[in-house]
Amino acid sequence: MRAPTFPLTRVTGTLLLTAFLLLALGFAVEGAFQTRASIAKTFARQSEIQGEQTSLEELLRLQIDEQNSLRGYSLTHDSFYVDQYRTAALEFDNRERAIEQALLSEDLVTAYRLLQQYREDQSKWRDDVAAPVLSHPNARLSEIDKRNKFFSDQQASIAGGVRRELAGENDRLARGTQAELDRSSYVRSFWLLLFGLLAILFNAFRSRLYRELEEERTTTEILQRAFRSEAIPLPNCEVGGAYVSASSHLAVGGDVFDVYRLSGNLALLSIADVSGKGVDAAVLTAFIKFTIRAIALRRRDPAGILSEFNTAFSQAVENPYLFVSMWVGLLDTDTFLLRYASAGHDSAFVRRSNNVHQLPVTGPILGVMEEPFESKQTNLEAGDLLVLSTDGLTEARTRSGRQLQETGAMDLIARGSERAQELADEIVASVRALSRNRLRDDLAILVVRPLPPGGADA
Repeated sequence: MRAPTFPLTRVTGTLLLTAFLLLALGFAVEGAFQTRASIAKTFARQSEIQGEQTSLEELLRLQIDEQNSLRGYSLTHDSFYVDQYRTAALEFDNRERAIEQALLSEDLVTAYRLLQQYREDQSKWRDDVAAPVLSHPNARLSEIDKRNKFFSDQQASIAGGVRRELAGENDRLARGTQAELDRSSYVRSFWLLLFGLLAILFNAFRSRLYRELEEERTTTEILQRAFRSEAIPLPNCEVGGAYVSASSHLAVGGDVFDVYRLSGNLALLSIADVSGKGVDAAVLTAFIKFTIRAIALRRRDPAGILSEFNTAFSQAVENPYLFVSMWVGLLDTDTFLLRYASAGHDSAFVRRSNNVHQLPVTGPILGVMEEPFESKQTNLEAGDLLVLSTDGLTEARTRSGRQLQETGAMDLIARGSERAQELADEIVASVRALSRNRLRDDLAILVVRPLPPGGADA
């Protein structure tokens, strides 16, 4: 009986096919990792360019701070503004040097040379404009104002050139990333035709890689465009703040609060809620915060601040469907006298002991109509808690679907901690718990607590 035999060509063909598939799999895996590494490297460089764009905008903001401080000193002769000017100038110089080094490391020669010219113009501005004002604040400023406008226009032109250079490099890198992704897609399509299983595996890998890159890109862009709320320390006061976005995957939204010292003992407090959500609404918060600051440096009447902002908002924002509710207050941190005005913003409360009362609205919502605003005032006492929030608090819904409203909000405030930051955190935690962590609207909380003499707790 003959022993059974197997065709050698079949065995050899199977082995060759298996070896070819394994070899193809190895090449495909290696190619995929090379593609990912190349894309990651390109995206990392793109993130660096975007970081330099953000640093440039911060540099321009510091220049504006220098100019505003100088203007404040020329108008008030308050040495507080001199200190602000010097602080802004020092931060400007440090930031400018950091950007120069980054541009050199990225081999962006044109942008680097433009930034050097920008620095030289800023130095001339300090010599020709700032120094005369600091030396002779009572002198006539008409000629200095002309020189200030000349330098501002020239520096704006140079800054525009730097922006274009960075944007062009960013676009080039973005096109390179997209081209790399396209090339990767064609390669994977080829493997799909030849090796079905291999193509499926790599398609899953590609989808995950693309999703991760897009999430990182989106996060980077959001962080660049968003301006987070700020709560700086105030003398004789505790300050606490909290912010949570209704969109769990975003850290920004259309709510903003701000604490800003106008002088040694006068603080600007503000909170605003922009109609809409997400990144587009968040972009407007930057305009709101810095415009209110700029107006408050010139005007010390809360109603006047809201009225001027209402005009500026209507002219700057062309979308008729956007509107803003806002509360603005000026707090004397020595006497705790609070003067305030409210543009349709009713989520403002004062807690004294365990009693909570609501501060009244004194005018219409901004961006809707041209009607007068009214300023009111109240005297805070040591241990009181001024609690400002957006409607994410009063409109939060309980598990049964009922809105918290003003009564529920006041109850949360009355039962909360006596410390400013702890109370802000407790309110956010309570709203999350009531709504099962499903917020329907962004929520911003600002709490200010006047302290007794000596800063000790009551």
